[in-house]
Amino acid sequence: MANPNKHKRVFIIHGWGGNPEEGWFPWLKKELEKIGFQVIIPLMPNPDEPKIIEWVSYLSEVVGKADEDTFLIGHSIGCQTILRFLETLTPEKKIGGVVFVAGWLTLMNLNTEDEQKIAEPWLNTIIDFNKVKSLTSKFYAIFSDNDNVVPIENITYLKKNLGAITLLEHNKGHFSGDDEVVELPIVLQSFLSLI
Repeated sequence: MANPNKHKRVFIIHGWGGNPEEGWFPWLKKELEKIGFQVIIPLMPNPDEPKIIEWVSYLSEVVGKADEDTFLIGHSIGCQTILRFLETLTPEKKIGGVVFVAGWLTLMNLNTEDEQKIAEPWLNTIIDFNKVKSLTSKFYAIFSDNDNVVPIENITYLKKNLGAITLLEHNKGHFSGDDEVVELPIVLQSFLSLI
């Protein structure tokens, strides 16, 4: 029997200081590959000092031609990267859908001047949400009730600005490797709802 998912590509974009082997990424990659998706988890450039132009340019390069068989899953600053990447596409290039995990437009507990300096452009460079919404109407946004860097108000922001379906998980922290979240079924379920 032919595989209906063989042309569908999924890009998982890690967060600030992250990498493709972190946390739940390898588990999700394996689960999606089992059902026939092509899954790419790029190592983003200079992950400890992420810059908008570098990350968006690199994601554009990795994705190449985006179409309705292109799906994006982001974690933390990876979600911001996806938003800013979508802004660069022309509206006729619709994509399949997006899942955000701990996506943010505001942050808390930035502890050092360096962290504040790195975060500042991401926090203050405007995103054209109307342009982003013109590329897909399928957005899921997953948050945790005890995330120590992403304030809970981000649920409202992503719902309001994107019409995202928002989900709140209990006690998952920032969904990072440090939080020992190595499987995340809610992401898989949300992703499969996009298809």
